[in-house]
Formats: sequence, structure tokens, C-alpha cells
Amino acid sequence: MSLQQSLVGRGKFITLEGLEGVGKTTNRELIESQLSAAGIDFIGTREPGGTPIGEQLRELVLSTRGSMQAETELMIMVASRLELVSQLIEPALAKGQWVLCDRYLDASVAYQGAGRALGVERVLQLHALMGVTLTPDLTLLLDMSVKDGLARMVARGKPDRIENEAVEFFERARQAYLQRAVAEPKRIEVIDASLSKDDVGASVARAVRRLIQSV
Repeated sequence: MSLQQSLVGRGKFITLEGLEGVGKTTNRELIESQLSAAGIDFIGTREPGGTPIGEQLRELVLSTRGSMQAETELMIMVASRLELVSQLIEPALAKGQWVLCDRYLDASVAYQGAGRALGVERVLQLHALMGVTLTPDLTLLLDMSVKDGLARMVARGKPDRIENEAVEFFERARQAYLQRAVAEPKRIEVIDASLSKDDVGASVARAVRRLIQSV
């Protein structure tokens, strides 16, 4: 019998967070391999996106064509997240599947709340008003200096609209992420993404293993 077959009830929700260039894609693949090896039935998704409507909204919000009001960007993110939670995440969790998501609500706290200076509480209140209140079981925050992260981002190709923001934008976002981690230490584990790929991967694997063993 697989671990998934022995699970009773709801699945677990894992999110990956961090600024540009911190290695979310690499570590998402590592987690997927770890869950598969443990016999856990899971789905992987991303934000913004993850649903047909969400992917269209992703193209809109990341496009470099034209400008966009900060409030508009936030509302697009909420709309995409609402679709993702209702159409994909909640149904999967209810069936006992685990869900691994590249970015989630913490990203809007950091990017729109702090980076765009719309206010963290404003971001949280809007999500609550729209009924987006699902909390991850584990959030892995990959953290490194903004300078080093942006250097990695530039090396990988043409930046999107948000990636084109000034260093100060990302500094504000990073501080919001770290403050969020201090406020919720049981949920958010900060991983030093400036370490070697193997060391980062080992830290990520340990955190996920603890969640698996808690089942």
C-alpha cells in the first residue's frame, strides 16, 4: 500500500516562495521527485496561472506591453488565485491529493502589498473579502540577497514586466517575505538560497520530509 492510499481525509498544501532567481523551479522539481518517491499522489501548479483563465491572466499581468495600475495588478492576481483555489487546489485537497504551488498568497503580500506599497493589510483584506483564505500546510521561502537574485534572473533571459522593477521594489518585497516568516514560523521555513544547489536542496528535502512524516 502506498502512503497516499493510507492517508485519511484531506491532502497537504505546499507552496514555494521567494524573489526572482532564487531557484524555485529547480526546487519544485526536487520536491516533485520526493513526493513521487514517497508514493504520494500530488499535483503541481503555479501562480499566476494554473487554470485556463489563470494562464490568460498571467500573460496579461506579466506582459511588457504598456503600463498597469498597481491596484489593477493586485485584482488580476486575486482573480487568478480565486480561480486556482476553487477550480484546482481545493478539489484536489478534498480528494486527498497533495498540492505543490509555485507562489501563492504570500507573493501578493510581498509584491503588491510591499513592493507596490498597497499595504499588506489591504492585500489580506481583499483576499478575505473574495473568500481566498486557504492557508498552506508548509511554505518554503527561498531567500537570498536581491542583488544576487537579480543577477541570476538577468542571466536566464528577457525579464517580464514585474521582473523589470527597480531594486528598491524587490528589497521591499524581500523584507515583507521575511516579516511574514517571523510572524508564522510554524508554516514558513526560510531556506538560505545563497548556498550551493545541493545544500539548498537538502534543506528543502528535510522540510518536506518532516511534513510527510507528520501524516
